[in-house]
Amino acid sequence: MKKIIIYTGLSLPFEEAKKILNTTEDAEIIYKRPIQRGDIGEALKENPDIIAIVDGVFQQASPVAHKEILQAINSGVEVLGSSSMGALRASELDSLGMKGIGYVYNAYATGKIASDDDVAVVMDSETLEPLSVPLVNMDYVFANAVNENVISEDEKNELIKIAKETFYPKRNYTQLFKECSLKEDKKDELIDFVNSSPDIKKEDAKELLNYIKDELI
Repeated sequence: MKKIIIYTGLSLPFEEAKKILNTTEDAEIIYKRPIQRGDIGEALKENPDIIAIVDGVFQQASPVAHKEILQAINSGVEVLGSSSMGALRASELDSLGMKGIGYVYNAYATGKIASDDDVAVVMDSETLEPLSVPLVNMDYVFANAVNENVISEDEKNELIKIAKETFYPKRNYTQLFKECSLKEDKKDELIDFVNSSPDIKKEDAKELLNYIKDELI
């Protein structure tokens, strides 16, 4: 039986994750809260076969360090990343053995995005509920809105400029639409588009879990 430790809860709530990947006769799945510095050293004491990083802390505590991940890789653990902190670290360490999965990882790996701020959100420390919207989600939705002729490229650029200038804990669609120059009917159309759009960080987390289920167990 493989032992798999997955750090999530923010991009993908635990209950939703367990509907995709849960303990079976072939694997023991251990879900943990977003990773922070020191967690991997503790995880290695549990002798996992796979460590998957989705979410991690940025400012609430020290983030997981590259050398911790490399320690796990060098000890024979397969380390995967997606969605948020996992995507960022995978883009930095993919040449050294960490595997990245999903849209956000590819955006980092290709240089489309580069900053921690692109995936950062503020969260409720108890429930892990996100209390802001990550820039990468906004960029993904607005790019699709351009492709669907909901907004123009110039309108997208204005929206992203405002979002980038907003400190990430205060970044949300309501505030963004208050500050932008879009006409009310265009705002209403865009709001409907946003509400029907997927959460790309959540979709990446699902892709990671399905990869583990289909390819590694």
